[in-house]
Amino acid sequence: MCIFCEIANKNIDSKIVYEDDFCIAFNDVAPAAPTHVLVIPKQHVANVNEASSELLSRIMQAVKEVVKALGISEYRLISNCGESSGQTVFHLHFHILGGKNLGKLCD
Repeated sequence: MCIFCEIANKNIDSKIVYEDDFCIAFNDVAPAAPTHVLVIPKQHVANVNEASSELLSRIMQAVKEVVKALGISEYRLISNCGESSGQTVFHLHFHILGGKNLGKLCD
């Protein structure tokens, strides 16, 4: 079982900031910004390419709930898809990064 499945099943402790029937969100253990939360589906899906539109919609709704709960309105949302893009855990996840000026990445 992958590490994110273990977290979703609560076999590994994590600082959960949001949970619903489809998603769980928790603080990243190696934050790249003052706010760094991961949002994952509870079901194992490798990446965006393998996710259904319904699941992606539910994850985006969870992202909106997380940032509302965190009290942030400006943030970067990232999901790497595949090894060459930087994906290291092959369970779909979105990084919410905020709390500082992240600079321009691309337009």
